Amino acid sequence: MSVYEYLPAEMVRLGVTRKAAGLVLGQVQTHARLSWEREERARGGPAEILNLSELLIAMWECAEWERLAHVMTEQQMPVYAPGQDLRVSRREEQRMQRVALGVAATEQHGGASVEMLRHRVYRIVAQRAGSSGKPGLTVHVMASSLSEAAHRAWTVYGRPGGLYQRGAYRIASVEQVLPEPGELL
Repeated sequence: MSVYEYLPAEMVRLGVTRKAAGLVLGQVQTHARLSWEREERARGGPAEILNLSELLIAMWECAEWERLAHVMTEQQMPVYAPGQDLRVSRREEQRMQRVALGVAATEQHGGASVEMLRHRVYRIVAQRAGSSGKPGLTVHVMASSLSEAAHRAWTVYGRPGGLYQRGAYRIASVEQVLPEPGELL
């Protein structure tokens, strides 16, 4: 059985926390406003066919930036310091408990080895063949690499009778969105 080391919401929160470290309140509020604008753009964008979507990622990000601005105001932090934010350490403890429970459940059900997955979230955009520039179908998937993300999307939607086949779609782009490229967890 597999256990995800980080879930998408955890990746978002960790990324925001890392970006916020050392910022003053005004900078955090600017990030909160920009993330709210991103959320509004995602609301107006094309609907996605899975639960993990651009909108959901934007909502998580916006909520975290707003939370950090609130924490800084409440605790009168001159600059954001993750070590002074009790929720950061509590969330890490919860993540570690989730992972430990997943490992224990796997060992309890047959003792099979546990595979710890350090997947990323990728955005896959598919367009109708011959329609350059027009919005296509967008899905977000968790995978270990760009090629695995494209393969997963094609396996699910490219099979005979699948969404890609019915609409004559082809995968136009695959992009890592969580954590942001170059960011390590």
